[in-house]
Amino acid sequence: MDNVGAANLYVDMHIHTNYSDGVFAPKEVVEYASKMKLAAISITDHDCVDGIDEALEIASKTGLEIVPGIELSSEVILDSQKSEMHILGYYIDYKSEKLKKTLTVFRKARYERAVEIFEKLKKSGAELKDDSFFKKIEDKVIGRLHFAKALVEEKLVGSVNEAFQRYLSKGKLAYVPTKCSISAHNAIKLILNAGGIPVMAHPYYIHYNDENMFKSFIKDGLMGIEAWHIKHSENTVKKFLSIAEKFNLIATGGSDCHGSHKKEHHIIGKIRVPYSVVENLKRIKEKMVGS
Repeated sequence: MDNVGAANLYVDMHIHTNYSDGVFAPKEVVEYASKMKLAAISITDHDCVDGIDEALEIASKTGLEIVPGIELSSEVILDSQKSEMHILGYYIDYKSEKLKKTLTVFRKARYERAVEIFEKLKKSGAELKDDSFFKKIEDKVIGRLHFAKALVEEKLVGSVNEAFQRYLSKGKLAYVPTKCSISAHNAIKLILNAGGIPVMAHPYYIHYNDENMFKSFIKDGLMGIEAWHIKHSENTVKKFLSIAEKFNLIATGGSDCHGSHKKEHHIIGKIRVPYSVVENLKRIKEKMVGS
C-alpha cells in the first residue's frame, strides 16, 4: 500500500464481540466496519480469542484487514492503591496452547464470580431469570456488562449506567471483585510469550497515569499506549501521543465498542485512527519475529 493511499485510510483497533461482553457477533462487526470503509480492525475481546477465526473468515470476503487481538484484565498497585488495568495484545498467536490454557482459568473464575453476582442481585431484589440469563451467555466470557444488559432487558433498571450505579460498581449491592487477578506485569509477559505486542488500554481511566507509571511498565515490556479512545478528549489524545513519542511507544486507538442493548453500531470507526497505527504494529511484529 503506497503512502498516499494509506494516509486516507482509518482503523478501529479496539472492538468487542458477543464472545465476551459485546453485543455484536464477529460477522456483524466485520460487515459494519466494511460498510464504514475501515481498512483494518482488531477484535479485542476480554480475556478471550474465540471470535477471531470467525472474523477472519468473514473478512476474507470483504478485504477488511483483521489484526488478532485480546484485552487482558489485570491489576496493579499505584500510589499504594489497587487499580484495574487493561492490557491490549496485538498480533498475538491466538492459537497458542499456553495462552488458551491461561484463558480457560480466567473463564472459570469469571463464571464463579458471575454466580456470586447473580445471588447478590437476587438478595437485593433484582432477581434475573436463572435459566434465561445463563443460557444466553453460555460459552461466553462473562462480565458485569452482561448483568447490566440483562437488568435493562428485564426492566429492573432503566439503563446500563443505572445498573452499575445501583448494583454492579465497586461498593454497590451486587459487586464482586475479580476472582482470578493477574498483575499487569504478568499480563504483559503473557502477551509477549504469545508473540504479541502489549499496549496499555485507555490510560485515561487510570487516575495515576503520570510518566513514572509508564516508565515502570516499559521496563516490563510494554510497547504501546492507546492514545485515541472514545472517552479521550482532544487534549487527552495529545497528552498520550506526546508520551508515546517521548518514550518511543506505539500509539494505538479504537472505539472500545461493546454495542448497547439497542444493538447500535454507531461508535465503530467513529474516531479517526490512522492506518499508520497498523503499519507501525506490523514493523514491530516483523522485528520480533526476526530477532
